[in-house]
Parts: sequence; C-alpha cells; structure tokens
Amino acid sequence: MHNLTITQLREKLLKKELSASEITHYYLERIDREDKKINSYITVSSEKALESANRFDNNFEEEKNKKLGGIPLAIKDVFSTKDILTTCASHILDEYRPVYESTVTRKLLEQGAIFLGKTNLDQFCHGSSTVTSYYGPTRNPHNVERLPGGSSGGSAAATAADFCAGSLGTETAGSLRQPASWCGVVGLKPTYGRVSRYGVLAMGSSLDSPGPLTKSVEDSALILSVIAGHDSKDFSSYDAPTLDYFSAIDSSKIKGMNICIPKEYLDMDIQEGVLENFNRSVEILKKLGANIEYVNVLNPQYAMSVYTITCRSEVSSNLARYDGTRYGLEGKDKSTVKTYYESTRGEGFGQEPKRRVMTGTYSLSAGYADEYFKKSEQVRQLIKEDLENILKKYDCIVSPTTPTTALKDEEADNPLFGEMSDILAEGSSEAGLPGISIPNGKVENLPTGIQFIGKTLDELTILNAAKALEESLN
Repeated sequence: MHNLTITQLREKLLKKELSASEITHYYLERIDREDKKINSYITVSSEKALESANRFDNNFEEEKNKKLGGIPLAIKDVFSTKDILTTCASHILDEYRPVYESTVTRKLLEQGAIFLGKTNLDQFCHGSSTVTSYYGPTRNPHNVERLPGGSSGGSAAATAADFCAGSLGTETAGSLRQPASWCGVVGLKPTYGRVSRYGVLAMGSSLDSPGPLTKSVEDSALILSVIAGHDSKDFSSYDAPTLDYFSAIDSSKIKGMNICIPKEYLDMDIQEGVLENFNRSVEILKKLGANIEYVNVLNPQYAMSVYTITCRSEVSSNLARYDGTRYGLEGKDKSTVKTYYESTRGEGFGQEPKRRVMTGTYSLSAGYADEYFKKSEQVRQLIKEDLENILKKYDCIVSPTTPTTALKDEEADNPLFGEMSDILAEGSSEAGLPGISIPNGKVENLPTGIQFIGKTLDELTILNAAKALEESLN
C-alpha cells in the first residue's frame, strides 16, 4: 500500500483487493508512528475518518461510483470543516469549530472522500516555510533539517511522507507550487476563480486559489474534476463550463505543443542543480515533440514588489475581522472570554502576521494608498497583460518552480524570504493563471520542480504537458 496514488488505490478498492477501512487504518497508523518528526498535521480526525471508511465499506455498491469514494485525504487547516477544529495555525482561533462546510470540502465529501485531518501551515498562510505556525514547524520528509516550503507545507509534507493519499492546499502566490517542488509532489494551482473560495479563511482575496497536492498528475486532474465549478456563494468564481479533467487528460497532446521559456526567469539566481534538471526536462519535452522557444517577459522582481504591497494590503483588511470577539471559546462564560481575548489579541498573532498587517495598513492609509496600493495594482495589470499576450502565441510557459531546493531554517531568516522563494510563481498568480509543478529530479537527495503555466481556464493543456513529462521522467 506504500505510496500508492489515488487512482491506484481506487483500482484496488473497486477490485475489493483493499477496503477503505484498511487504507484509512494504514494512514492513521503512519501518522501516529511517524508524524512526530514531520509535524504535518494539526488535527487528526481518527474517529470521523474510520466512521467514514466503515460507511463506504458497508455501502460499497452505493458508494463505489463516487469519484473519490473511500479515499483518505488531508485538508489544509484554512478550509472551514464542519465541527472540526479550524485554526489557520493561530491561537486566535483556539477551539473554533465551524458550523458549516466550505464549498471545496463539501464537494470532496459528496464524492466520497474521507478526511484524515487538518494540516499545518504558516500562520494565516503568512510565509513560505511552515515555521510560523503556533503548532510548531513542519519538516521536509526528504530531510528533516530542511523546510517543506509553504504556506501549504503541511499538506505537501503529508502527501510526500505518505500520510494521506493526497491533500488540499491553497495558493496566493506560490504557496502550492513551491512546497510541491520542495517536497517532491505535484501541486496544481487552478485559474483564480475556477475553484470556489467560499469557506476558505482569506489571506489575499484577489489571489487565493484552492488546489490539490498529489503524488501524480492524474490524481490532481481527478481532484480538480471534483472541486472546480461556479459557486453562487463566491462572487469571484467563474460561471464557465468545467471538464472531467481526469478523463480528458491526454499526454500525446505534447506533440506539436508550442511552449516558451521566459529568459528573465532563468536570469534569476537559480541553483546549479535546479537549472541542470530543468534543462534536462526541456530536452525531454523537445524529444516528445514540443516546440520550445525563449521569450522576454517583464522582470519577475516587479511581480515580487506587487505581491509585497497588494497581498499585505488585503491581509490587513482580512485580518481585521479577528478582533477578539467573534471566534472560538463558544459556550464559555463572558469573563473567561474577556480574559482570554485581552491576552490573545496581542499574542494570538505571530510576528509575521503582525508585520504584514502593519505594512498593508500603511500602504492603504490616507496619503499613501495612491503612492503604493494603486500603483501596485497598475503594475499588476501590466504583468497580467504581458503574460496574456505571450500566451496568445504559445500554449504554455515552462520554468523551474523555485530557484532552489529546500532550504535550511537559517537560510530563510529574511522578512522577504517568501517573496524571493516564490519569485518564479508570483507573476502568474497575480495574473490569475493556472500553473502546475511536478518533480523533475533531485539535487543532493532533495527534490527539484518544473512548472507549466497556462492560459486562463485552460488547465487541461498544462495537465497534458505535465503528464507527458511525468511519464518520461518516471
């Protein structure tokens, strides 16, 4: 059962070679035995998971045709899950159990998924390392002395360590693809608005995109088929047709595909081994029949500057709701709640959220909004137009996912570490474009990643390209 993909597990379930209870027990035992050194989970819902598995097994004929029937998944602790502790890795949400289900998790449950628990993250998604969590840092399963990336580091690590069949995360500007690259798994960031944000505790409202972290491209396509679609509860979701991406994926489409490589992305300070693995992957794509050309794009440092201003401005607005009066400690007497929040409002937010709130508040304040936020949004529009113009001529863009392999803690001791590690993904996120990162080798036993960036709502093309390369790299 070790390291089987979702599609492989589904095949064994349907052939009755394995039961959902056996699979769920397998993951829960691995979590209990090995997650102490990785710390990928904040909450493990053992009882609920086993109940769901038994229900699948006892109603096999009714449940077997659900796309994710009997499959145990991990959920980033930023999705509202009914009656399950939801913390955003912050003490400000101690004891908060939502009374409703996010659209994404509801869709997964309706298709038979089993939730193993909620995974660790940078507090309120503020970071790219998963060390700012109040529940302790997550470690990289390939080397526990290294970072897993973030903010979806817990989900990526849980998938890489085989503590789940797959997981859900979110990306604001690299926070799916970067941890996927560092942990050696597949990370799919859909088009902004392709997947509903309803019930996702917001970081940057104009950027946040839920997506899967899996062991194969096929698995990501399968989960996307379940979670994509218009949602009347999310005004930013696209009212556009979706596909059964899992059935539609076709790696033979790589032949004749026009792919471009941004020269400016390769001008970044990219680690030698990361660049070597990327160049080798490009040669494979050429042999598979893809046409590869180099193009010029706006300097990625503009995207980093935009993210620094725009995201922090939205953060300052979104975190204002956590005012110490509305979340957690339901049923407690008023004096307990008052004492708790008087101490927690200041202490509940860690250093990184406070830093981002202060920066964002400053950039939105009277006299500075035009100078900073408005100008940032204007540059963001230029980045969007630049990438969209390039994608009128090409099917997709390809580049390394991140400039380096997983770093050590001390190498990430910089207030702008996240922006620097996500620099190759930020522009496409700001433009709302879909992107997917897949593993393409190792450097000193640490994974490297390659990403494909596609046109708005054209997830299928990047899935086809990623699948073709994945098959050849296997």
